[in-house]
Order: sequence, then structure tokens, then C-alpha cells
Amino acid sequence: MDPINLYEYEALAQARLTTMAYDYYASGAHDEITLRENHAAYDRIPLRYRVLRDISQRTTATTVLGHPLSMPVIVAPTAFHKLAHPDGEVATVRAAGQAGTLMILSTLSTTSIEEVMAAATGPVWFQLYVYKDRGATKALVQRAQAAGCSALVLTVDAQIWGRRERDVRNRFQLPAGLSVRNLMPAGQEAFPADVPGSGLAAYVASLFDQTLSWKDVEWLCSLTDLPVLLKGVVHPDDARQAADTGAAGVIVSNHGGRQLDTAPATIEALPAIVEAVDGKVEVLIDGGIRRGTDVVKALAYGAKAVAVGRPVLWGLAADGQRGVEKVLDILRYEVDLAMGLCGCAGVSEIGRDLID
Repeated sequence: MDPINLYEYEALAQARLTTMAYDYYASGAHDEITLRENHAAYDRIPLRYRVLRDISQRTTATTVLGHPLSMPVIVAPTAFHKLAHPDGEVATVRAAGQAGTLMILSTLSTTSIEEVMAAATGPVWFQLYVYKDRGATKALVQRAQAAGCSALVLTVDAQIWGRRERDVRNRFQLPAGLSVRNLMPAGQEAFPADVPGSGLAAYVASLFDQTLSWKDVEWLCSLTDLPVLLKGVVHPDDARQAADTGAAGVIVSNHGGRQLDTAPATIEALPAIVEAVDGKVEVLIDGGIRRGTDVVKALAYGAKAVAVGRPVLWGLAADGQRGVEKVLDILRYEVDLAMGLCGCAGVSEIGRDLID
């Protein structure tokens, strides 16, 4: 029997991945407190379901930044998909299209923007890290737009790298034949060799721009006609400033618990951010979503959609494109079930009354 929930997909993926690859995908920073809390916080929120409502005709369809989607679940940006499966990001984008949702492609992809977009049948956003080499950064933006990406997602919580002790212990490096393909034109595709800890951490320390600030959001918006979302926001003041600086949306995220340990769980940060932006921009959330009930809770707090990262990688490692499709199918089924059991026939009926 195929796995029937996301936890079973993780167990199957762990059995198939090398220790280095599994630990890279699964780990968090330091004591991994935020990593655990991202999901545990969902478990503490009860759903106050409603009854005697006609739920015979349900739909999980929604829109995000104008994109019609089959469900309020999108694929979060995660790096190095070819660590999980030889087809890498191409398998993932095909699965996202098949599922009727969108994928956010990572700067740290093991497949180029152009190759991924050639395989895409649905919308793709491009997640951007800002490099010290601003020419290389500008080129990434231009390539993403030229290839057909429909939004940019600027990661704002990773100018320096959180200490992921499993990666340090494993001396994480990409296997031979894999590289940061999008940075090949700039000659910045390879990790430093012979470093004492994580090769990725050394790569980030040498190449990412620690001067990143609000003026760079304005600079990025000036480079492109694409909408720009800021990913990594947990403070309402930052969300408010994002809206005032020209962002089209914010993604409430603590980088999957991989940056600042003891940062708040994203679902706990979400309500204040929704209140702060006051409908001016769309709000999405990632971190710890493992069940359809988690999705409903996030929407009840005001998120437009959720993004899932690690579960997609578990599906990819387990069975390539088919595994990712199955993970997304499970989430769609569980969202539909949770909605129905809450008395909601559509996403628009999910409101704060379900959790207050």
C-alpha cells in the first residue's frame, strides 16, 4: 500500500535517502525547538466546527495573486531536489502542475530556471537570495522573468545562515555532479571544498549579501514588473513595512525552523501579521503544515494559502513525480474533508469563528 499520510511519506523517504541528504532536508537550527514547534503549535489549536450546513457541493479551489488554484496549498521553495531524485525540480514542477497548484522554485535549485520552466504546466514563482554580486542577482531576476516566472519571492531571513548542527556533523556537501545550477553563469555554483563543517554554510557566508535592507526591496521592485513577495516575516511591524514598501505579499515563515531557533511558530505569528497588513497585501504561511486541518486553521487566521516544503521532498524521494503528486493529493483530500467536517463548502467560508 502507498503511504496514506505525510508522516508515512517521511518514513519512506528517510529509508531511501542517505543520512546526509535526509538530515539536510529534515534538520533545524541548534536544538530544533522552532522546528518542532512549527507543527506542535497547530496541534494546540482546536477547531470549533459548525453543523447542519449544506456541504454536499464542496470545492477547495481558490486564487493566490490572481492565479486560480485547485486548493490553498502551494509548493514552498526548497533547495537541491536532485538529492532526493534524479529528476529533481523537473519532477516537482510537473507534479505541481498536475495537481493544479503553483511551485516556488529555489535559487539553490539543482536544475536551471529555464529547464524547470520548460517542464512547467502551471504557475511558477522564483525565490531569490541576494548575492554580494549584484550583477549575478540582477541576472537571476531577469532570467526568471524571461523564462516565464510570474512572481519573485525574496527571502529576507537568511543573510547569514542558521547553525544546523546535523549539517555541521555530516560536513554537508553536494554529491559529484550536482551544483547550484542557476549560478553557473556567474561561476558561483560550487560549495567551498575542504571546509570543517557545512559546505553550504560556507557558501552562504562567502556569497550572500549581509547588507540586505529595505532599500533593496525597492531596488528589486525597480528591476522587474513581476510582483514581489517577502518570505521570512514573523514580526507585524515588518509585515506593515513590506506593504508600505511595495511588496505584493508576505510569507509568514521562519525558514522551517532552520535559522533562529526559538523563533515563534509561524501559525502563532500569523494573526498579528494579518492584522498589521489590513488586507493591503496577500498573506501566505509555511512551516509545520502536515494535515488538512492545519491548512484550515491557517486560513481561519487569515492566510490566503499555505506552502509546504519538506513533505514535497518526502514524496519526491519516495517515488519521484508520482510521489509528489500523491503528497499533494493527500493534502487536497484532507483539506476537503476538514472543510466539510467544519461545515464549510468552500474556502471562502473558512473564518475566524472556527478557532475563536
